[in-house]
This record gives sequence, C-alpha cells and structure tokens, in this order.
Amino acid sequence: MNSYLVMTVLGPDRPGLVSSLAATVASHGGNWLESRMARLAGQFAGIVRIECPTASLDPLINELQAPGNSGLTVLAVREAAAAPVARRILVVDVVGNDRPGIVRELSAAVASAGGNIEELTTGLESAPMSGHPMFRAHGIVSIPENTETDVLTAAIECLGGDLTVDISL
Repeated sequence: MNSYLVMTVLGPDRPGLVSSLAATVASHGGNWLESRMARLAGQFAGIVRIECPTASLDPLINELQAPGNSGLTVLAVREAAAAPVARRILVVDVVGNDRPGIVRELSAAVASAGGNIEELTTGLESAPMSGHPMFRAHGIVSIPENTETDVLTAAIECLGGDLTVDISL
C-alpha cells in the first residue's frame, strides 16, 4: 500500500540539490509526483508531493531530516484525504504600485470573496517609464461553484485604483 507525503525543503542552494533529493526519494521506492521550487536570495525553497510505500515513509523522512543533510531543513506531512468540494479554478493576475502590506491585502481580499489561493507567485519589476517598483502577482485561485468571478474582481479592485486585475477561467 502506498502513502503520500507533502514536504517543504529549505536550505542553501547548490548544484545537484534537487537530484540528490530525487535520488533519496527513489532509493526508498518513492515517486516524485509534483513540486514547486525556487531559488530566493541564494536559498533553495521547495514543496514536493511524493508517493511512497507506507513501510518506507518513516525511513525516508528520517533520512531527509538527518542532521548534516547538506544544511537542509525538511518538514514532511502525511497527506490526508480530503473530501472533494465543487470549486471553480481561476487564473488571477494583478499589477499595481508596490506598497508595504500588498500581499496581506490581496490575500485577505481573495479570502473575503470565498476564494482559496492554490498557487501564488509575486515579484517586483520596474515601471517602463519611471522605473518605479511595480507589484505583480500571478496566481491560481479556487472559488465556490456558485460565486461569480465579478465578486473576486471587485474585492481585489477595492484595494486601490492603481491595481489592474485580470481573471480568466
């Protein structure tokens, strides 16, 4: 019987780090199902979902969390089966002037509209003419089946007139 793990991995980035993690998973009979990874300020940050024989879960977790594992911090959580809920998936893009608290405001607006952030990537870029820092967010948001997309758009646009919101199915 197989079980599932969701792991977060954080540590100093280096060549071969993902290959080493994948080899460890494979050596325990695991299958790397999906992941999101990034290099931020010289650090590797990743979240990984794996499938593994139930009997191999604890040895795999122990090996990944062993002291001296290249300075990595690994947190592993066994995946719990959740009852499916009817939700629509939307792609949300937001651009506007950067300001402190904008991610907090954006996430609160999504939640107020009944939305759940499934994925979110944020960053700063320079405005074409002025060089002023512009906030950009790209995400996947799920909303209840009976919620109109206009509710989510309005909740985000209420954060300020400088924000451009684009929502697609």
